[in-house]
Amino acid sequence: MIDVKLPAALASECGGARHLTVDVKAGATLADVLDQIETTHPRLGRRLRDEAGKLRRYVNIYIGDDESRRLEGLATPVEGHDIQILPSIAGGA
Repeated sequence: MIDVKLPAALASECGGARHLTVDVKAGATLADVLDQIETTHPRLGRRLRDEAGKLRRYVNIYIGDDESRRLEGLATPVEGHDIQILPSIAGGA
């Protein structure tokens, strides 16, 4: 079981939940977790990945303390780690 933490900005895509528990098999990757999320919460899945299945550029996913793009991207093993999803925030003065 993997705990996936969501920001308030994405909670509306999955019924207001700020945490999801995803049941994945041993050796699962980030792609497997996102596949499972898309199965149960298709709107959230579309906000995280594009039509080609790649992570959208404004979405940052942390596996433990490391950003997934600095690891193995969607191929990163997730076993034993919590996941946190954070959309990029733009702004300024």
